[in-house]
Amino acid sequence: MGQDNISQVTEFILLGLSDTQELQLLFFTLFLLAYAMVLLGNLLIIVTVRTDPKLSSPMYFLLCNLSFIDICYTSVTIPRVLVALLSGHKAIAFEGCMAQLFFLHFVGSSEMFLLTVMAFDRYTAICRPLHYTAIMARGACWALVAACWVGGFTHSIVQTVLILQLPFCGPNTIHSYFCDVPPVVRLACADTTLTEWLMASNSGLISLGCFLVLVASYALILAKLRAHLSQGHWKALSTCASHVMAVTLLFMPCIFTYLRPAGTLLTSRYVCVVYTIFSPMMNPLIYTLRSREMKESMWRLWKR
Repeated sequence: MGQDNISQVTEFILLGLSDTQELQLLFFTLFLLAYAMVLLGNLLIIVTVRTDPKLSSPMYFLLCNLSFIDICYTSVTIPRVLVALLSGHKAIAFEGCMAQLFFLHFVGSSEMFLLTVMAFDRYTAICRPLHYTAIMARGACWALVAACWVGGFTHSIVQTVLILQLPFCGPNTIHSYFCDVPPVVRLACADTTLTEWLMASNSGLISLGCFLVLVASYALILAKLRAHLSQGHWKALSTCASHVMAVTLLFMPCIFTYLRPAGTLLTSRYVCVVYTIFSPMMNPLIYTLRSREMKESMWRLWKR
């Protein structure tokens, strides 16, 4: 069949998490509460860090940027899901789907890079304390954050361009609640083997590479702390453990989803909930409740 005879898909249908009316109401409530927690928790962190001069260390500067990224990340998917659950309108225009996919990977990969930078910050503070101020100077922090955003943009634009080269002429039903690379690629009317491997080597290797760097940095921190188990080092060890839990919630589902060709295995739509909703919701709790300085600053802000 010639290319001229192929009708271009103009919209996709997002099936969501369930077709049952009662479950849709339950999911709407859970998604709304999760989004409210993400917004309130991360906005509180941003305001606290920006208004308290005592929180001027690189760690809190990076945490403030992580909170901003989490707000952007969840805002790419959750508002659209809430509208669909409330109205029952599951269609999304082709252009809107591509835009959602682009911004999802742009912000998501930027968060992965930023978490890697935060692990490097903790490694430098614990393992090289005498050089910490020089290594993590304010200018270096801004450069690292800018590099995270540039890396995220580069990754996302490559993903989007690869998908835009594919023809979509047949099925337009996406078995998920948002547009993502694996379910969209499966709908292409062409042999996507090469494209799938290119995308797996892009998204999958970025997820795996950042995760391995994170694990290595925390392993070095653990080796450093093992010989000095004072009260302060126990606190640092406990903080690192909570950070490892946070990054595992984000990276393991992403590695499972992206480090393979899109057509080899259907990704459960419930796995996506972990890294698009649950992980950003937990980040404010994990990264602030372990910090006495942050809790004290929040209390002072509340009293003002």
